[in-house]
Amino acid sequence: MPTTKPRYPITETPEISRALAIAARRWPQDRDKPRVLLLHLIEEGARAVETIDAERVAKRREAIRRTSGSAVGIFEDGYLEKLREDWPE
Repeated sequence: MPTTKPRYPITETPEISRALAIAARRWPQDRDKPRVLLLHLIEEGARAVETIDAERVAKRREAIRRTSGSAVGIFEDGYLEKLREDWPE
């Protein structure tokens, strides 16, 4: 079918065969449609990555919130200015 959108050829390597077999167990109604199984896998993979990314962001924000302000008072007043005095211009 003609299209202006990019196409991506996929060779059925052992890894792809394994993924298709797993997908066929998850979506048995599409077991004889490798193209559809690949679309299912792409959609599920995108959702999984999106979820993992959101969880990482949430963990980072929680760590920032938990440690926020924990270093207050560690350095004396004027510490940075004194440190910068040793820097070349």
